[in-house]
Amino acid sequence: MNGIKKRFIKKSEDKAFSVQHRRTIQFNMGKYDAKVSEGKLLFRDLAAVRAKASEIKSWSVQNLHLLLTRFEEKMKERGTQVLWAKDTASALKIMEEIVDRHQIKTVVKSKSMITEEIHLNPFLEQQGVEVMETDLGEYIVQLRDEAPYHIVTPAMHLSKEEIALLFHEKFNLDKNSSPEQITAFVRKLLREKFEKADLGITGANFLIANQGLIAITENEGNARMSFSYPKVHVAIAGIEKVIPDLSHLSLFWPLLATYGTGQHLTVYNSLVAGPRRAGESQGPEHMYLILLDNGRTNLLSDEKEQYALHCIRCGSCLNACPVYRTIGGHTYESAYGGPIGAVLMPSLHQHQQYSHLSEASSLCGACTENCPVNIPLHTLLLHNRNKARQTESQLLPKTMWTVWEKAMLDPKWIDFAPTVKNWMFQVFFSKYWGKRRKLPQMQAKSFRKLWKEGRV
Repeated sequence: MNGIKKRFIKKSEDKAFSVQHRRTIQFNMGKYDAKVSEGKLLFRDLAAVRAKASEIKSWSVQNLHLLLTRFEEKMKERGTQVLWAKDTASALKIMEEIVDRHQIKTVVKSKSMITEEIHLNPFLEQQGVEVMETDLGEYIVQLRDEAPYHIVTPAMHLSKEEIALLFHEKFNLDKNSSPEQITAFVRKLLREKFEKADLGITGANFLIANQGLIAITENEGNARMSFSYPKVHVAIAGIEKVIPDLSHLSLFWPLLATYGTGQHLTVYNSLVAGPRRAGESQGPEHMYLILLDNGRTNLLSDEKEQYALHCIRCGSCLNACPVYRTIGGHTYESAYGGPIGAVLMPSLHQHQQYSHLSEASSLCGACTENCPVNIPLHTLLLHNRNKARQTESQLLPKTMWTVWEKAMLDPKWIDFAPTVKNWMFQVFFSKYWGKRRKLPQMQAKSFRKLWKEGRV
C-alpha cells in the first residue's frame, strides 16, 4: 500500500467522525443545494441543454488538434506567446524563464486549479517570488498554508468564526469580525498588491478556437484585475478547455454558473484577446499562454476515459457525492477531489499512485446525474477500478476466490465445524469488516442441517 493511500484511509477515518467538520460541510453544502435547485428551474429543458453541451464537448475532444491549432494561430496574431507544456516540469520551466526574463518579484494570482495541479505557488516562492492569491477563499487557505478544499469554494471547510479567528491571529482584527468586515479588509490589502505586482497569473475556463479568445469566469473581479493591472499576464490552461466558437458560451456560461454556485450567471465574465495593442491604455504589455497536457492525452487515447475531458470544473459532482461530503476535499491529497478527481488523477499521474480514489465511491450515480455535460462518472470509476486490478498481482485474490467457490459448492464444507468457520472468518474478513462493526458469527448448524432435522 503506497503512502498516499495509507494517509487517505487515515484522514477519511478522522474526517468521517469529526462532528465539527461534518456540521460545517453540511451547513455549507445545504446552502449550495438550495441555490442550485432554484437555478436549474430557469432552464426550460435542462436535459436538452446538458445533451447539447455534452455533444459540443465531445466534438471538441475528438477534434482537439484542429481546434488547438486554430486557437494558437488566432492568439499569436494578437501578440500572445503560446507555449506548450508536456508535463508539470515543462510548465514550471517555462514559468521560470518568464520570471527571469521580466525580473518578476511579485505575483497576483486568480483562482486556478491547474496551477494547483502543477504546484506553481511553492515553485515560485522557491525562486524568491512573492505570490498573492486574490480570490478571497484562496487567500484564506493560503494564510492557513492549506490546499483548496474544493474546486469552486476553496474554504468551504471553515466556519465564519474560524475565519475571523484566523484574521485576528494574522492581522489582529477583532475576533468577532463579520464576513463583511473581513472582506473589506482584504479588498484594501489586495488593491495595494494589484497596483505593485509585476506579474498576473490566471487560469482559463474556456479557450475559444474560432475567435482566439480566453474566457475567464469569476465572482469577485480579482481575475480581471490580475490580468489587467500587471505588465505581464500568464494564463495557464489544460488543452481540453478549448471549444469551437464564441456563440457556445451562451450555453456553457449559464451551465457553469448554475451547477457551480446556483447563480444565473457569474458576476464577472471576461474575454481576453491578448496583450495591450497600440492605442490602448489598459492591459498587460506582454501575455503568455501555457497550454498544458500533463497526462490529458493519456485520457484522450482511452475511448472511455476521454469523457473526463468534457469536464467544465463546476464542482457539482463533488457536492453530490456522499463520500466527498463525508470525508472532505483535503483527504484526497490531489488538485481535484471527489468523483472527477478519482477519474482524472490516475491518468494525470502514475495510475497506481491514485488508483485507490476510484474505490472511494458508493457508485450511487449521483455524480453522473448532477454533471452538466453528462459525463458518465460512475462508469468511469468502475473502468478505473478494472485498470487498477490489471496492474496488481492476482494470485492471492484468485486463490481466495477458488477456495471460496469450492467451499460454497460442497455441502460438506458448508456443514464444517462452526468454530473453525468462525476462526477463518475472523482471520480473513475482520480487517475488511472494519473495527466499528461487529463481525457476525456463523451459526452452529447450517440451514441444510436444520432442514434435514425438520427444524425449519
